[in-house]
Amino acid sequence: MSFGGPPKINVRPTPPDRGSFPLDHGGECKEIMKLYLDCLQSNRGNYKLCKPLSKEYLECRMQKKLMDRDEWQNLGFHDDDAKKQKKT
Repeated sequence: MSFGGPPKINVRPTPPDRGSFPLDHGGECKEIMKLYLDCLQSNRGNYKLCKPLSKEYLECRMQKKLMDRDEWQNLGFHDDDAKKQKKT
């Protein structure tokens, strides 16, 4: 035991929770992100009008290994054609 210093605690690192991912420090997907944010601003926050850009941004992040690849349905993208067929 040493006096005058912080206690030594062994902390084991844990993987990030699902949904948290590394920041894009290298700016690899920055251009798409800017387009998406501009779209949101010009459409007064109506994200539905900007959904294609959102999908493109997430695809960029998955390709650059900034997030794990996942099914589009798990990311909130559902096939619009399937919805239209159910309505008719």
